[in-house]
Amino acid sequence: MTIKTVAIVQARMGSIRFPNKVMRPICGIPMIGLLLNRLSKSKYIDLIVLATSIDPRNEPLVRYVKSLGYEIYQGSEEDVLDRFYKAAKIAGANVVVRITGDCPLIDPDLVDAVIIRFQKMNVDYATNTMPQTYPDGLDVEVFTFKALEAAWIQTEETRHREHVTPFIRESGQFTRANVVSEINCSGNRWTVDEPEDFAVVQKIFKHFHPRRDFSWLEVLALQHEHPEWFSVNRYLIRNEGISLGTGQKLWKRAKRVIPGGNMLLSKRPEMFLPDRWPAYFSKAKGCRVWDLDGKEYIDMSIMGIGTNILGYGHPEVDEAVCRTVTAGNMSTFNCPEEVYLAERLIDLHPWAEMVRFARTGGEANAIAIRIARAASGRDKVAFCGYHGWHDWYLAANLCDDQILDGHLLPGLEPKGVPRNLKGTVLPFTYNNYSELEALVCHHDIGVIKMEVSRNTEPDKGYLEDVRQLATDRNIVLIFDECTSGFRQTFGGLHKYYGVEPDMAVFGKALGNGYAISAIIGRREFMEATQSTFISSTFWTERIGPTAALKTLEVMERERSWERITETGREIGRRWQALASKYDISININGLPALICFSFPHPEMLKYKTLITQEMLKKGFLAATSVYVCTEHTSEIVDEYFEELDPIFEIIRECESGRSVDTLLEGPVCHAGFKRLN
Repeated sequence: MTIKTVAIVQARMGSIRFPNKVMRPICGIPMIGLLLNRLSKSKYIDLIVLATSIDPRNEPLVRYVKSLGYEIYQGSEEDVLDRFYKAAKIAGANVVVRITGDCPLIDPDLVDAVIIRFQKMNVDYATNTMPQTYPDGLDVEVFTFKALEAAWIQTEETRHREHVTPFIRESGQFTRANVVSEINCSGNRWTVDEPEDFAVVQKIFKHFHPRRDFSWLEVLALQHEHPEWFSVNRYLIRNEGISLGTGQKLWKRAKRVIPGGNMLLSKRPEMFLPDRWPAYFSKAKGCRVWDLDGKEYIDMSIMGIGTNILGYGHPEVDEAVCRTVTAGNMSTFNCPEEVYLAERLIDLHPWAEMVRFARTGGEANAIAIRIARAASGRDKVAFCGYHGWHDWYLAANLCDDQILDGHLLPGLEPKGVPRNLKGTVLPFTYNNYSELEALVCHHDIGVIKMEVSRNTEPDKGYLEDVRQLATDRNIVLIFDECTSGFRQTFGGLHKYYGVEPDMAVFGKALGNGYAISAIIGRREFMEATQSTFISSTFWTERIGPTAALKTLEVMERERSWERITETGREIGRRWQALASKYDISININGLPALICFSFPHPEMLKYKTLITQEMLKKGFLAATSVYVCTEHTSEIVDEYFEELDPIFEIIRECESGRSVDTLLEGPVCHAGFKRLN
């Protein structure tokens, strides 16, 4: 029988880390064209086939490669093993050579060397990567069609289907051989997974242009001559893509085009499990989240940073929003829902008489400060707690860049905040009334801004004293209820303690996942809005108020605040029981529906990272906080504690001398703001 050796080059346009890379031009020629040209010089390959997917994004690739005269097979986007098998079968291959489209420096003589080794050893599989001794980007795999077919039939594991050959290499069913370089060059990176890789390869081709037939040894000599050309991608890890999920790859890509990677510090993977957090979701429902690879997780963590008391995708809220979208979200006219929502919030808080709306908590806090300053006629603000990112708040760190460390987020730098705001915002410590009183006595304070409660309950009489101080000194008292609102009462937490502010700010859970925030207040203060300028186009859209009205309706019917408070208390009790079982010290704090715990231990962040790491493997998003929703049923809570128990046992071992560092599979999570590279 005549042996037909077919080289199959896998390539697509939809790379998560570096889209469209195979068609990016080098010296005027698409990278895939350079690869195919070099590969065509092999003496032992009978046919070259490009195997890509049916994704429409690949059409420019397909047209170009067809124009060069090469065969094309289009198959599954995700199941690359299936794509390879069918391409090989249609081509009539007896022997398959696997080349990836991100290796434009592939050396035909090295390809032939692996084929020759395959033939001489009469094996099922030969490569130059077991062990890796050649530069990354020169990988060659040669295997029989029968081995490929066996893998195609026998394996359903995602990793095997996505990367084609792991089953052949690892199952133990097939004979293998390897080609080893005389010089170990495995630390050299000549592949193209990232833009930095492309920059290196581009320099190489420009150096040799118009030649395309230079050998890998010539490239190695060039690297010795110009090591600086090859240094920009040295930090990248070989074959990292095999171990990264789709979301992790997209996060690496995001950090190139979005400063900090995303729009919210609290959602950065580094805050949970650096390098291993799935990062992005494809679907969310109830208290379950699916990542971009379709893996399902139970969210026993921060539930969208506290946005979804009724769970993700509540059907009634979503249905109301869909009706609004169908009817139209924006027009020259105003939406009537904002009037209905204002009346509803005033009904829930009879002390308030007027309402303004925005879409985010940070916006609402900034609006409240502007109104209060206008009403009081004084600029200085005494504050306690976390109130967003705007200049008025971050100005606190102009006096001391660590002032805000005790107000939820350490490490915030006030760069970009005008220096003339220095001294306008002054912090005080929660439950320390004398500290606040001293501030008021020594400064012309016009506004007191504080959270009603976050980590600890107010001391007896504390809130009442603050209220009286504000009244006596004609200071506007603002309660920031963005986080605490609707979690322990139907409305603001201040209702639970029986203390009324002059203004209150709501956000987070008000729209159950849809953007809406509100500032409510007494008429005498809210009317000051008319003497300043506060206005925004998208504060008039219809979806936010619609979602809020339906959310309030469902909350009232289901008495959601009672349910999540009791669930949170149960979680706190069981955390404490688990800690007692293993003789571990923990501190439990926070509102019951925003329950959290910490380890009073130098290794606290490592323990937190370990919990997240191990719970993720078990299908849970979990760390040391749970923002409770109505979808956290007793069955889910039971399952959560069943999986958490053995992790606490491991922590007990660490407390007794076992090194937690040996258990961590990546970097430790961040505790606050850090600049990301």
